[in-house]
Amino acid sequence: MAAVPASPAPPTDPSSLVAALRAAGCVFAEDEARLILATARTPGQAAAMAQARASGLPLEHVLGWAEFHGLRITVAPGVFVPRRRTEFLVDQALAQAPDARVVVDLCCGSGALGTALAVALDGAEVHAADIDPAAVRCARRNLAPHGGHAHTGDLYAALPAGLRGRIGILTANVPYVPTAEVPLLPAEAREHEPAVALDGGPDGLDVLHRVAAEAAEWLAPGGCLLSETSARQADAALVAFAAAGLTAHKAVSHEWDAHVVIGVR
Repeated sequence: MAAVPASPAPPTDPSSLVAALRAAGCVFAEDEARLILATARTPGQAAAMAQARASGLPLEHVLGWAEFHGLRITVAPGVFVPRRRTEFLVDQALAQAPDARVVVDLCCGSGALGTALAVALDGAEVHAADIDPAAVRCARRNLAPHGGHAHTGDLYAALPAGLRGRIGILTANVPYVPTAEVPLLPAEAREHEPAVALDGGPDGLDVLHRVAAEAAEWLAPGGCLLSETSARQADAALVAFAAAGLTAHKAVSHEWDAHVVIGVR
């Protein structure tokens, strides 16, 4: 019987990967091909990763990590991918409380904020919390090398009671997309990230209001709460922070199109 010719191996040279990614609509095909080839352990894995990316899977889920504040943050399918603009929130937290010794990252997703702050504030006690168990597993992996802890639960209910009144930096990268606008998000987010990490309710501020309402009970004197929002929501967020007894102001980065509301106890 004649031998059956072997199927050709998927092309994995850079130019072939770039062509495949560009044909799939990837705007930064060259950069993505470089990252895939640098991450893959075998040519076959590189080909599979490129195919997954071409099918619409977010690049960070394909790679298994996202770059954030100079770190590689582990991410997993179904977990919110940290946005580079949120690095601005980390910088604002460090500027506001450079000597904070207790940090909490609410709505932590992968734990990117908590991890970045743990690295910057060497020796700080860091906790993260999320309602999504998959996110908490991911955050735990990122925080463990820095002595941080991740907890599963709904906002403050997830935290150890001993943190009450001790938190120097409280970050809450809450979902802030209004419900009616979730279907308008890019497919990468809409189809591959959990709705609970995106949908902020009718005006996008449901979770922010809940975080603000209890923040003063958990912050240390002089401690700060920081939350990312949109330009059109920032003023309403300031009102919510002030109503919760915090001294509130906002910081804006035009470079990153980032808006951070800051409340100080």
